[in-house]
Amino acid sequence: LEKVKSDLEMVLTTVRSKNKQLEKDLKREQQWYEEQKQLLDTLNKIEEEAKTQVEQLSTKSLKITEIDELKNKILKLKTYKKELLSALGAFLDENFPLPEKGENTKNKKSSAEPAVELVTLQEILEFLINKLITTPHEPYITINESFWPPYIELLLRCGMALRHPEDPNRVRLQAFHK
Repeated sequence: LEKVKSDLEMVLTTVRSKNKQLEKDLKREQQWYEEQKQLLDTLNKIEEEAKTQVEQLSTKSLKITEIDELKNKILKLKTYKKELLSALGAFLDENFPLPEKGENTKNKKSSAEPAVELVTLQEILEFLINKLITTPHEPYITINESFWPPYIELLLRCGMALRHPEDPNRVRLQAFHK
């Protein structure tokens, strides 16, 4: 009986030491599992970041192509604008020339030539357009002697220009774009 008791005590100590060893192994395995779980979470985050970067790069490449398309459109519009301005200039030069020097003296009593060189209709329109674009809050230009009155009257009657409500010597281009 004592022999059985001593054998059982030995078995008990062996089982206890085995249990302690198993508990240590279990703790080690749990720690390894937690580390692997953290590693997996980190890798998932890195993968998602890589996916978002790939999406951003694809959207950037789309944006770059869109920017190139816009640049091409702007270039086409600039060339079209130059063509329109040259066509307008040719039309205005042909149909609205400055008055001959003799025409100014018909209505005047003196035959002296005007002291100021007159501005063409194209230049008047350029002044009005530039003033409207550069200072839209104050688009009026002041009419002086260099503006031929029939040209100003033509612009006003056609509705292309408007007089200032308080100062009749100032005009602005009609804002057709509004």
